[in-house]
Amino acid sequence: MPNNLAVAPMAGVTDRPFRQLCRRLGAGYAVSEMVASNPQLRGTDKSRRRTDHEGEVAPIAVQIAGADPQQMADAARYNVDRGAQIIDINMGCPAKKVCNAAAGSALLANEKLVGEILDAVGAAVTVPVTLKIRTGSNPELRNAVAIARIAHAAGIAALTVHGRTRACAFVGAVEYDTIAAVKQAVAIPVIANGDIGTPEQAKAVLLHTGADAVMIGRAAQGRPWIFREIAHYLATGTHLPSPTVAEARALIAAHLADHYDFYGEPAGVRIARKHLRWYTETLAGGAQLRHEANVAITAAEQMGAVDRFFDRLLVHGDRLEYLGDQCVTGQGIDLCAAIVPISQSQSTTSIANRAGEALAA
Repeated sequence: MPNNLAVAPMAGVTDRPFRQLCRRLGAGYAVSEMVASNPQLRGTDKSRRRTDHEGEVAPIAVQIAGADPQQMADAARYNVDRGAQIIDINMGCPAKKVCNAAAGSALLANEKLVGEILDAVGAAVTVPVTLKIRTGSNPELRNAVAIARIAHAAGIAALTVHGRTRACAFVGAVEYDTIAAVKQAVAIPVIANGDIGTPEQAKAVLLHTGADAVMIGRAAQGRPWIFREIAHYLATGTHLPSPTVAEARALIAAHLADHYDFYGEPAGVRIARKHLRWYTETLAGGAQLRHEANVAITAAEQMGAVDRFFDRLLVHGDRLEYLGDQCVTGQGIDLCAAIVPISQSQSTTSIANRAGEALAA
């Protein structure tokens, strides 16, 4: 990794166009959307798109999900054969449709099965295998340290910890103390994840947990330049200015063009609506663009709405000016010590609402 900033895998969000955009804007590492280990699902359009890595910058990391050790091993081999250079195992997703299949974060309740899956996948491929987990099944059963030790013994190359339990989903304080305990317990790289939405928060979490890197998910939705903002702050202690209107216009236009090419025009126009909502939900005049983007039928109509929005935005200044500010709380660490403008952040409510959108994709 060229730096210690990673893009979190998010279903329906971190497709190839979005991953490539985040990498260009400062992310050192990006993990694909979750791919099911069930071989019967490999032929679907969704699965084919999720395993399409054409033009991606190395390392190419693919996240797989499932509950059967042999299926997971086969899925790892299948994805390595198609270009994966890192296999990431999902034991962190709290979505009901995943946990009802005993996969994702449901696996944390069965430490024996966790070990069997990790051993099977590790033996199946020669590329590094990583793992993403939560702190446990529920607040009464936090076993992240035990899972981390199992992972270490199985040869897992790195471990990402989202600092909440399966039961907590994306609500409540993040357990940064638990992430710190995991880091103390194992001698492999640990990546901290959960409610990191500003440069100050990224630095505070790294210092508090001792983690080797941070993983950014929902805070990057609508603001993929957060990675360069954080990288600059970690290196200098100062903030980058928000993007110029002209730069944001060009970045979003390029993202949409890549998006339409990846999905095809009918689907691309429909799926792009959520990205345009995220890009503009805290910008003045964004409601009008969102309405126009939602009723657009063609890519040309949708891009025309974007152009008109940025024409209006330029009247008010040459840089993006966001509305509001945020304060995110975490266990054992004061993330609210310095309230920063939302030009450096995103609203907590907005970020929390995105979890359901990503998991429902």
